[in-house]
Amino acid sequence: MMACQNWPEPVIRVQALAESGLTTIPERFIKPKSQRPTVYSHASNQPNYSHTTREDINIPIIDMKHLYGMEERRREEELYRVAAACQEWGFFQVVNHGVSHELMKSAREVWREFFHQPIELKEEYANTPLTYEGYGSRLGVKKGAILDWSDYFFLHYMPCSLRDQNKWPNLPTSLRNVIAEYGEEVVKLGGRVLEILSENLGLRKDFLMNAFGGEKDIGACLRVNFYPKCPQPDLTMGLSSHSDPGGMTILLPDENVSGLQVRRGDDWITVKPTPNAFIINIGDQIQVLSNAVYKSIEHRVIVNSDKDRVSLAFFYNPRSDIPIEPAKELVTEDRPALYPSKTFDEYRLYIRTKGPSGKAQVESLISKCDSS
Repeated sequence: MMACQNWPEPVIRVQALAESGLTTIPERFIKPKSQRPTVYSHASNQPNYSHTTREDINIPIIDMKHLYGMEERRREEELYRVAAACQEWGFFQVVNHGVSHELMKSAREVWREFFHQPIELKEEYANTPLTYEGYGSRLGVKKGAILDWSDYFFLHYMPCSLRDQNKWPNLPTSLRNVIAEYGEEVVKLGGRVLEILSENLGLRKDFLMNAFGGEKDIGACLRVNFYPKCPQPDLTMGLSSHSDPGGMTILLPDENVSGLQVRRGDDWITVKPTPNAFIINIGDQIQVLSNAVYKSIEHRVIVNSDKDRVSLAFFYNPRSDIPIEPAKELVTEDRPALYPSKTFDEYRLYIRTKGPSGKAQVESLISKCDSS
């Protein structure tokens, strides 16, 4: 199927809408009632949290210094906590991760500056559905679709053959250098996390990295999300509910404004970012490789009526043409392979053209595997 080269209708820049002073949002952004933000007093279907208010619940925080420290008992405890987070939440935060706090701060600041450049300068980087690379405001090409309340900038980082610095903004002037340094450090962090996940699965430390294609051939891209303040945040979403189709996501959240929500049973838990932490979540490809030991969990983003919000999502993916299937070491008679072999390219085509949306996209492969 040929990719659409142009958007099916004029693109609406959400930031421009927000800054126009409107008091009600256009109908195109109003979600069906079942998809709007909801408020729960507690995670009612989780026995361990049945008497805990939602404000007291957060995704696990992992201190990576214990994973590389000399004290074996602390290391084993932290490994266990990572494994539990991957199985029960699909999300965790990491501190003492080795990435400079100043670099994290600079990355947020230069992108915030970019989104506050004049609109005509940003439009020079306007994207198309061909690659999505550049300045954008929608993710789908369906005409008349209900839109999310966000703008973004998407760019490729790895493999190096896809990296085109001419498509990286040159305003502010430091942005390109910051992107290059930030990308290099986050790729290293991703490699360290893959080793930890492999070890916890009882596999060789390099298993997941090799399954992804090796250090030089992984796929990595950055989407910087800008969520403008919204006069009716109860009617829309900054990013609709979904699971990430790739390997894993390393998110640098806004340090001042919460917005990410993670599904926990029937409830949605608003993540409270820890200072100087990255939020890491399991994607569909690692769920497949782990034969569903690790879970790719549905998540979404709410918006704020008073404040803008910026976050940097770094997607760490397998090379696009390598078949991804459950690790043979994790397949037994009692637990057969749950998923058929598919390359990442084949999987993305499947979810674009045939598969359901949201978390159901990876789960739908189970029945296809069973029936084959």
